[in-house]
Amino acid sequence: MEYILIADSGSTKCEWAILSKDGKKIKIKTQGISPYFLNIEQIEQILRTELVPSLNKYIQNIKAIYFYGTGLSNQNNIQIISQCFKSVFPFTKKIKIETDIMGACRALASKEKAIVCILGTGSNLAVYNGKNIIHRSPGLGYVLGDEGSGAYIGKIILQHYLYNIFDNDLKIKFETQFKLDKNSILENVYKGKYPNRFLASLSIFIAQNRGHFMIENILEDSLHAFFSHHILPMQNYHKLPIHFTGGISFGYKDVLRKICNEQNLILGRVLKSPIDYLIKYHLLEFKPMP
Repeated sequence: MEYILIADSGSTKCEWAILSKDGKKIKIKTQGISPYFLNIEQIEQILRTELVPSLNKYIQNIKAIYFYGTGLSNQNNIQIISQCFKSVFPFTKKIKIETDIMGACRALASKEKAIVCILGTGSNLAVYNGKNIIHRSPGLGYVLGDEGSGAYIGKIILQHYLYNIFDNDLKIKFETQFKLDKNSILENVYKGKYPNRFLASLSIFIAQNRGHFMIENILEDSLHAFFSHHILPMQNYHKLPIHFTGGISFGYKDVLRKICNEQNLILGRVLKSPIDYLIKYHLLEFKPMP
């Protein structure tokens, strides 16, 4: 029996699916794989310790790997990921490395024209013509961009806390839940191993305090920033459906719907994760290799 392995990876988590031609599948989760935060040795370690043990009886029969991930907009990072897979999966003949936004396009739009957005730990956008991406956001990362993402929201939460903007009720809740002070916050942001993950982890504070006017303002301002920087300038594409995926998208689809209605935009699918739709996409493409 031949198998294909599919992965959708952000910087925080990676979802995997191993598929047979008859549609049988096994799904696995590991920590996220990003060549911006991990070197070759660290990526191989994740593959060998978190993924391979679940694939042992299939590993020699995996004929193709399709990896969709963050940080893959340049050739050097693609080569890093490709090298890791060739080392860990020496029996696999076909290894395709694509951006996470291409994975989102194939999952949410399949072969139809659309605007496709990711709002997770980071954020991204692409205009998809049903086959190729014809426009995409620059992808500036959590320092310069990532509007609307978990990291972006977490950064605004910290600003409100450190600038003492929160009212007393929210301030006490924040301190009780996260047990952070100024020094530990700055240490995590400027010297921490995964500062984007740290920032995104704070975004749960929004979900837990919906209804408070300050929380609603942070949420709406963050998502408006994504629309104003990435969607609204694209007047040529305003008639296309806009699909969203990622934890922030799914958790706050009510706000996305509100903004789309206000801007006369067509809201399409809103998924927490694209992996199930990527499975459907690749099952259509699955062909045993000679």
